[in-house]
Amino acid sequence: MRICIFGAGAIGGYLAVKLVQAGADVSVVARGPHLAAMQADGLTLIEADGPPVTVPVRATEAPADLGPQDYVIVTLKAHSVPPLVPRMAPLIGDGTTVVSGVNGVPWWYFHRIGGPLEGTRLATVDPGDAQWTGFGPDRVLGCVVYPAAEAERPGVIRHVEGNRFSLGEPDGSKSDRATRLSDVMAAAGLKAPVRPRLRDEIWVKLWGNLSFNPISALTHATLDVLCTDPGTRAVARGMMVEAQEIAERLGVRFPIDVDRRIDGGAAVGAHRTSMLQDLLAGRPMEIDALVASVQELGRLTGTPTPTIDTVLALIRLRGRVAGVYP
Repeated sequence: MRICIFGAGAIGGYLAVKLVQAGADVSVVARGPHLAAMQADGLTLIEADGPPVTVPVRATEAPADLGPQDYVIVTLKAHSVPPLVPRMAPLIGDGTTVVSGVNGVPWWYFHRIGGPLEGTRLATVDPGDAQWTGFGPDRVLGCVVYPAAEAERPGVIRHVEGNRFSLGEPDGSKSDRATRLSDVMAAAGLKAPVRPRLRDEIWVKLWGNLSFNPISALTHATLDVLCTDPGTRAVARGMMVEAQEIAERLGVRFPIDVDRRIDGGAAVGAHRTSMLQDLLAGRPMEIDALVASVQELGRLTGTPTPTIDTVLALIRLRGRVAGVYP
């Protein structure tokens, strides 16, 4: 089984090391100093419960060097993927599965969902249908990524917490391709359950990303503060209630309520969300995948989203003023 991780940053790098340790045939596509460090010295993973581990990894900037893969695991930021679809073409063969380990509403959301919205494409996460036409939705296997990791320096990944990568077919079936990948990941010490209702998990994670990320970027507050301050907690709660109504109209079932989800965010502690980290570093923020996509789903389902609309307008302007959003 040949596995290519496209975008071997913090999460992709963590996954690569674990799979290589388990003996999997793994390659990575990366660029810049991180690529140079991996090519020169291998990829190092630092975990809390042991010494650093360094593994050799086949790393390149040119997918054509690698050829067709059995699985291409995409671990990029959502906005980075559509422009790179043509570059991924050499990795895609007749039997290749594209594993979408990307935050936010996935581009394939309405593939094999059934009902009146079957086949709907989402402009906020797949402008120009780049992934829908470039990969084809039948290739996709969904993935909800739970681990937290940081790229400490080029070639070095620090694992913070978590080891679960939930997998799921768009139609909810337990396919051979999902089971095979789950088994390989389990052999690497990772939790990779195959879920019949992956969209439910997508929404529980998105609930927090939708609200905590833009509020933190606007206020520069860490999770513990924004989830307990009465004002920002109320804004987050308003966004999440609107999102829940949208999701339930799409058939999603939430296993927890809004306040428990916010309390879970507070329990993480003094953590800067990824959107705040990106803003402070001058990197593009995942505004469209995490926030605008939910607004788009609100329009599709006829659900009012006044709180989401307000926060989206503010974070878009914040991004434009900072030069990190078009």
